[in-house]
Amino acid sequence: MQRNGGVVGNGSQSWVLRRVRLTWLSFMLFFILVFFPLIAHYYLTTIDETSGPDRRIFGPRPGGELCEAKHVQDLCRIRESVSEELLQLEAKRQELNGEIARLNLRIEACKRSIDSAKQDLLQLKNVISQTEHSYKELMAQNQPKLSLPVRLLPDKDDPGLPPPRSVQSCRLHTCFDYARCPLTSGFPVYVYDTGSYPWGENIDPLVKQAFASSVKSNVYVTDNPSIACIYVVLVGEIHDSSPPPSPLDLEKQLKALPYWRSDGHNHLLVHLSRKSLTQNFLYNVSTGRAAIAQSTFLERQYREGFDLVLSPLVHALSEPNFLEVPPQVPVKRKYLFTFQGEKVESLRSSLLEAPPQSFEEEMEGDPPADYDDRIIGTLKAVQDSHLDQVLVEFTCKNRPKPSLPTEWALCGEREDRLEVLKTSTFALVISPGDGQLVASAGCNMRLFEALEVGAIPVVLGDHSRLPYHQLIRWSEAAIMVPKPRITELHFLLRSLSDSDLLAMRRQGRFLWETYFSTSESIFNTILASVRTSIQIPAAPIKEEPAQEIPHKAGKMAGTDANMADNGDLDLGPVETEPPYASPRFLRNFTYTVSDVYRTWNHAPGPFHLFPHTPLDPVLPSEAKFLGSGTGFRPIGGGSGGSGKEFQAALGGNVPREQFTVVMLTYEREEVLMNSLERLNGLPYLNKVVVVWNSPKPPSDDLLWPDIGLPIVVVRTEKNSLNNRFLPWDAVETEAILSIDDDAHLRHDEIMFGFRVWREARDRIVGFPGRFHAWDVNHQSWLYNSNYSCELSMVLTGAAFFHKYYAYLYSYVMPQAIRDMVDEYVNCEDIAMNFLVSHITRKPPIKVTSRWTFRCPGCPQALSHDDSHFHERHKCINFFVKVYGYMPLLYTQFRVDSVLFKTRLPHDKTKCFKFI
Repeated sequence: MQRNGGVVGNGSQSWVLRRVRLTWLSFMLFFILVFFPLIAHYYLTTIDETSGPDRRIFGPRPGGELCEAKHVQDLCRIRESVSEELLQLEAKRQELNGEIARLNLRIEACKRSIDSAKQDLLQLKNVISQTEHSYKELMAQNQPKLSLPVRLLPDKDDPGLPPPRSVQSCRLHTCFDYARCPLTSGFPVYVYDTGSYPWGENIDPLVKQAFASSVKSNVYVTDNPSIACIYVVLVGEIHDSSPPPSPLDLEKQLKALPYWRSDGHNHLLVHLSRKSLTQNFLYNVSTGRAAIAQSTFLERQYREGFDLVLSPLVHALSEPNFLEVPPQVPVKRKYLFTFQGEKVESLRSSLLEAPPQSFEEEMEGDPPADYDDRIIGTLKAVQDSHLDQVLVEFTCKNRPKPSLPTEWALCGEREDRLEVLKTSTFALVISPGDGQLVASAGCNMRLFEALEVGAIPVVLGDHSRLPYHQLIRWSEAAIMVPKPRITELHFLLRSLSDSDLLAMRRQGRFLWETYFSTSESIFNTILASVRTSIQIPAAPIKEEPAQEIPHKAGKMAGTDANMADNGDLDLGPVETEPPYASPRFLRNFTYTVSDVYRTWNHAPGPFHLFPHTPLDPVLPSEAKFLGSGTGFRPIGGGSGGSGKEFQAALGGNVPREQFTVVMLTYEREEVLMNSLERLNGLPYLNKVVVVWNSPKPPSDDLLWPDIGLPIVVVRTEKNSLNNRFLPWDAVETEAILSIDDDAHLRHDEIMFGFRVWREARDRIVGFPGRFHAWDVNHQSWLYNSNYSCELSMVLTGAAFFHKYYAYLYSYVMPQAIRDMVDEYVNCEDIAMNFLVSHITRKPPIKVTSRWTFRCPGCPQALSHDDSHFHERHKCINFFVKVYGYMPLLYTQFRVDSVLFKTRLPHDKTKCFKFI
């Protein structure tokens, strides 16, 4: 036990000793690490302070003392040498930096010089290219320049042409003297005064007054008979109280006319009828080579291609109220078809003993087989079947109107007949039972009334000659059915679709308004028919003379980089030649040769000659490389290309051209100047026409920007939004960019719109889109400017259109529309969209994705007023009433450039950077 205890005691003692040693070592290590640095610091500090400021060991000392030592002197020399070299290097560095800055400036100047030289080189290349094109075009022209033909005027005592074999054989080539009507004569017309011949006193006063009014306003009428192409004689209608002259007396009086020249060549005898029964007193009268224009013709009397079938003169002095004409929709009306008439039987028994001499007696002789009994039975059967609601009456409730034998007489008064026709989808016009009567005033009166109220005429009898049938395609406005097909008539009428019916109704409205509605339109149509038959073009439509306001140009306008930015591509070649106008009147005689039917059967009709139209034919693609390349600038010379080649030439399907900016403004000079400056550098711009709509002239100290192109400031007679669309003579291009003075468009947007318009010349191509919406509650139309996937209008505050539509807007479109634009000072853009859609039956084209184009910071426009939209609602519904239907059409797409969002190889570029 002790042993064990001793062992334990010794172990405990050794453990304590080890602890003591470890503690002592730790204390000594701590003392050394803490107190020794403190003592050393104190000692060194005390030595440094007791030695004085000049004997500091660690402080800075003067250079001389430190260098007393030999080895330190070497280090000082090295230091001084290095310091001197560093100063030299610093000076040299600054010198090099200055040289670098000077070289950078020279580099920038060289870059600018290179860019300028490149631009000059590009312009020089364009000049060379344009010169080469012009040279080739001049060499390719093999048509000699012809002077105008000399006017051929016969002597006053000219005996005329040899007489024809018979009066009935007269045709233009045998009875008309073309020598009096050169192609460039302008078609002068001399009209006899009704007081210069005896029977003129017996003509209906209303007819004479209406005729005189029409003559006074006609552009072809001349007071000089020696230069006249044709001579017009008003021969009727004779007043009811006056007996018509006998055939013998009438022949003598005609031959006594001062310019009859023995045979009456180039004379036109006009007989205007106001009633359903008219006196055909020219029958059995030898009229020589004079043509006859009237409503009633016997087959033996009518000379095809020489005489004219006229419509009746219903509105002699009063103008028809177009607002009272019923709308063209709904297509289907109450009655499928209607007919009211009573047939006058002939009294053949009283005429059997004597040969026919007068017109009425001739009508009684040997009529052919008549289908009128079958027509009556068939129509009654349709009415009794009640399959469709029809109205047929073969007996007049009151006394029927006087009519010719074998002709269906009119029933009731005109107002009562029109009320029935307003509820009729079709109106039956039964031709006279005697086939010898090829045209009658009664049938033409039925035709006129049907067209007036929108009932589609159904003419039973294919032997009838309708007014101006040589020129008017009546199949587009009326249904011609032979009488033997009367049993199939009901089936035929029910088979027509709504779109076909509305197209025929719209065409009938066009024919009625253009050719038959007023005395002026009837007289113009008579002259246009003769003029067209002898291939003389119409008189040029007038242009609005621009009264320019003098102004002075200021400093050269700069080019906004944001306006012209298109990446690395130019927007077009910089034209160095002066602005060039679009060719004019290239198709003067084509209209009277190849486009006769299109001209006569589509608005605006044959009364005007336009300098150019958007409907001119386009050459096939290879023609521009095979002899017909005058004016064409194909992309890549014909090989095509991407952006670079695309921007270097216009390409397309028509020759090169420029466009004119027409900008309407009113007392916003600062906004106007900013807008004009933004046009600087715009390719293919011909000129800018500023329509100054304010009565106050521009400020005297106003400096206009110099954009390198003419700026024509036009003074207007009054403040009217219609002035925007006047066909100013200062506009010499087909393309017009109509733009508001506060519209903000980039150059690439304008150029893209111009290129798109060149491929759709008959449509409005622009930027802000709008649409018309149907108000279900009020059953009317609303104007809507909300964002929509469907649009029907492009506002003309930023749009391209053809100058042709400026003529139509100002001189052809109904005056009531322009009056409403002036009344509201609004809606001119809607009116233009209505007009173009009515003419083309196509919607406009919207380009780019932007919806509005107002410039930031510009004064507030009229369109921000709350009443603005209410007025536009009223405008749309009023315009629909004038046209008779809604001409606007919807479209669901916009146009972007071909390579937009297309991935291209690195060596290709897009047509436009942002479009």
